[in-house]
Amino acid sequence: MDETLTLSALALGVLALLPAAKRRLELSRAKHRSLAGHSRMAKRLARWVPGYAYDEAQFFAADGAPADVAAQRRAALQRLGAEFDTRYARTLAATEAARDTISDLRFTGRYRVPFQFSPVLREHLKVGAFLQASDGVQVEDLDGNRLYDLTGSYGVNLLGYDAYKACIAEAVATAQQLGPVLGAYHPCVLDVLTRLKAISGQDEVSFHMSGTEAVMQAVRLARYHTKKKRLVRFAGAYHGWWEDVQPGPGNPLPPRDTFTLQDMAERSLKVLATRRDIACVLVNPLQALHPNANAPGDSGLIDGSRRAGYEREAYTAWLKKLREVCTARGIVLIFDEVFVGFRLAPGGAQEYFGVRADLVTYGKTLGGGLPVGVVCGSRALMQRYREDRPADICFARGTFNAHPYVIAAMAAFLRQLDTPQVKTLYDGLDARWNARCARFNERLQAAGAPVRMANLSTIWTVLYTQPGRYHWMLQFYLRKHGLALSWVGTGRLIFSLNYGDAEFEAVLERFVAACAEMRADGWWWTAPELTAKAIRRSVFREMLSKKF
Repeated sequence: MDETLTLSALALGVLALLPAAKRRLELSRAKHRSLAGHSRMAKRLARWVPGYAYDEAQFFAADGAPADVAAQRRAALQRLGAEFDTRYARTLAATEAARDTISDLRFTGRYRVPFQFSPVLREHLKVGAFLQASDGVQVEDLDGNRLYDLTGSYGVNLLGYDAYKACIAEAVATAQQLGPVLGAYHPCVLDVLTRLKAISGQDEVSFHMSGTEAVMQAVRLARYHTKKKRLVRFAGAYHGWWEDVQPGPGNPLPPRDTFTLQDMAERSLKVLATRRDIACVLVNPLQALHPNANAPGDSGLIDGSRRAGYEREAYTAWLKKLREVCTARGIVLIFDEVFVGFRLAPGGAQEYFGVRADLVTYGKTLGGGLPVGVVCGSRALMQRYREDRPADICFARGTFNAHPYVIAAMAAFLRQLDTPQVKTLYDGLDARWNARCARFNERLQAAGAPVRMANLSTIWTVLYTQPGRYHWMLQFYLRKHGLALSWVGTGRLIFSLNYGDAEFEAVLERFVAACAEMRADGWWWTAPELTAKAIRRSVFREMLSKKF
């Protein structure tokens, strides 16, 4: 009898555990199979990767190139370094003077290329970090070199730098009588509120000092109102640098209440439809260009296998399914439009994809050239207290929120969106930039360059048609030929909307010339057996030998 009762109790215990085990299995299957979808594993691997670097001999023949090709590359690097030292002398001197004090410069300098190549490269080829002027679609360094800007100022530069100079000048004129008075609002905020409500389709607005801060507040509001703690993000997506939305390498804390699921996958929808502990889902529309992959950067070009591609219909269908599931389950759907906001359409990603979010975050360009973060949402979700529980609040504040100069610059930017000149830039936006991308690829193919472009409107990334260990060198040839890039190199090229046909052709000519010179210098030499898989195996063996 006792044995029967014991067995029955065990059976009931197992049955009780089955639903939890099933949910856990479904969650595991919904994660992307790459490291982008497994933050714990990625962090373990990051700790496992040993630090090592190629010496001078290994640097030029890491792909098994013969001695004559290695010598050709060595001569090319010395020549390029000497040209940079002369041509960018003042800019490099200022950068060197700042490097010991600005930790960001040391970080970006070290991670501009794959770490094995970094020490030798930094010794022979230095890159400046100072500019002194901008106009049109060009920037100017301290030596008077003018470069076509492909940085987009990390997404800020939507309309062209002259437009933001005008916004800031107008803001100074508007707010200078009040000055930096904090806590109260400048009356121009009323115009800002009206325009933001119309653009977002939401009821209320809160101001913050950065996109990261805006996303933090949106997630906090979702958790407050749903009384749930789990956050869902999608593999590879970036939502700022705070812990809950960056659970992998780069975050010193372990993942806590964050699920990183596979983008554009039915399994992820099933997880959302069956769990009861999910407060919100974060969507970064930029991921449509490289679903389930981390933000591209030249520091990750170990084998040339970077991939990207954008299908508007497929991504739109995915967002609509996601919207349906979130609505059915009471999950707050948050569109993080900090980066792409207003780049796809005047009404942002909501307008472009035809999907309404519950909360929307903006930043970057919205500040008219000044730092800003904004959350827009329904009245119910934006409320930060409960009438029936006066001590139950969702606190959020910032000393510089709604700074008069920032709000005035924002007002100027939002008015610019309504001008005929800016509306013209949006007319036929996709068709124009897709045609430009197609033309770019035709020219690259005709030139025999192992390079192609993929684009999401004015946001582009460089792909490679053959495996190789030295694709990251292209960024330095592009700089030589007068193209300004951000520190991630060719991983992301951002055009401002004011690029005319003549300026675009100038960029195209310089890009093709840079590719031709890089090929001539031997960096794209390849052997038949040099496949991406073979390169990855070779690098893995290197790491094993260094580790053990």
